[in-house]
Amino acid sequence: MLNQLVGLELPDLQEKKNQIVEDNAKAARDLRDIEDKILNELSNAPSIASLLETDNLIDILAESKKTSDAINIRLKESEITEKEIDITRESFRPVAFRASLLFFCIVDLANIDPMYQYSLQWFQNLFEMGVQGSQPSADVIERIKFLNNYFTKLLYENVCRSLFEKHKLLFSFLLTTKILFGNDSINHEEWRFYLAGPSGSIDVVPNPTDWLDELEWN
Repeated sequence: MLNQLVGLELPDLQEKKNQIVEDNAKAARDLRDIEDKILNELSNAPSIASLLETDNLIDILAESKKTSDAINIRLKESEITEKEIDITRESFRPVAFRASLLFFCIVDLANIDPMYQYSLQWFQNLFEMGVQGSQPSADVIERIKFLNNYFTKLLYENVCRSLFEKHKLLFSFLLTTKILFGNDSINHEEWRFYLAGPSGSIDVVPNPTDWLDELEWN
């Protein structure tokens, strides 16, 4: 989700990141080719003396040192650039995190009814619509807020169209709790109490009725 978001929000940055990955892979291959060339020259030489009689190995070693030095310089430069890119990318992680929460929320709907099936491809297409349709802002914090609010509403509206009426309120509840859990805003003991009744360290209020027995009150 983070890759997709950065690709939509900062395409030049994502392209630069991809190029660095490709360049680093090519550099690693070039270094292996140099090592293979040296090993091949050594293994095919009839003797140590024959190696010393020609300049082939010396030339190969000189060329390989020059090439490897240039590659190592490029790798160090790309490492610095990649770290700078990753810092910018990471600033948008809260949006990717919210999107992942919402995706697994709609995946859980299959537990309510097997007909509620939503593919990752459908979700990604909707996410792209959310990124493109949300209010722009040069301020990253504000932009993150716009993205999260707009996409959450967009997802809710689109999913509700495919739900039975009796399940829409439940979906709202699931969506809300999933977001609250993601924000670490729900007490886990209280949540367990809500789902299963009294357990652990939660104190139960005494039964104030005479028409419910203890089991029913709990």
